[in-house]
Amino acid sequence: MFLENCLIIENKLISDRYFLIKVKANEEMVKKCGAGQFFMLQCKNEIFFLRRPISLHYADKKDNILEFYYEVKGNGTLDIASLRQGETINIQGPLGNGFDTDIKDKNIVIIGGGMGIAPMKLLIEKLNSHNRIFFVAGGRNGEALEILSNFDLDNLTLCLTTDDGSVGEKGNVVDSLKNILVDNKIDLIMTCGPQKMMEAVAKVAFDNNIKCLISLEARMACGIKACVGCSIKTKQGMKKVCYDGPVFDARDIVEYNPDENIGCCQNK
Repeated sequence: MFLENCLIIENKLISDRYFLIKVKANEEMVKKCGAGQFFMLQCKNEIFFLRRPISLHYADKKDNILEFYYEVKGNGTLDIASLRQGETINIQGPLGNGFDTDIKDKNIVIIGGGMGIAPMKLLIEKLNSHNRIFFVAGGRNGEALEILSNFDLDNLTLCLTTDDGSVGEKGNVVDSLKNILVDNKIDLIMTCGPQKMMEAVAKVAFDNNIKCLISLEARMACGIKACVGCSIKTKQGMKKVCYDGPVFDARDIVEYNPDENIGCCQNK
């Protein structure tokens, strides 16, 4: 884990209230980054004492640039959005356990819903050259999918869904997942997004006996296992999203597991 002041290369509005910030980081920090990890970003105004946990969008190991895609949801992220090129931001990370990317010759469905699209750019890059990838991205409308212009989407199967039908199919990512499963044998599902969406994805995975990795969202104060704000119940006992996750096997999470929680089916 590193704690560093980083030069802001860019902090631009993608659409609506969605922003992409790029920072110059040291080589060792960038080398340690994995898909699905996150950083704690310090706000510009010191009145916001707590850092904001933001998923890692991309790590450019050639130019040592880190990218964070985030949504302005409160005063803290609004403060981060006010930062300009040439200013610095203090970041802490990389933190947590991300997705397993040491995988080859598998059929993988990657599902990002809303802000859950954020960690998928790096994940796709890590997996795409050695696996067959189906990438399902969903959002409320076309603006929620504007960030995909920042992705390399070559050599994969892309499925887009929006609630209003303005881009791709009108519907949700779960419908697209079910359609993929009709004609394809899938070995693994990886997903990040709203909780109810991930619960529904996990249920489809359970019903089809497919391993499903989920990236959980949680309110975090520290990001380093020092508090109990992000504790969740698992088959192995209480775990902390910031330290033990944010990526878990869906079957280990009591709230997601049909065997443990019959009837069960946030941006940071």
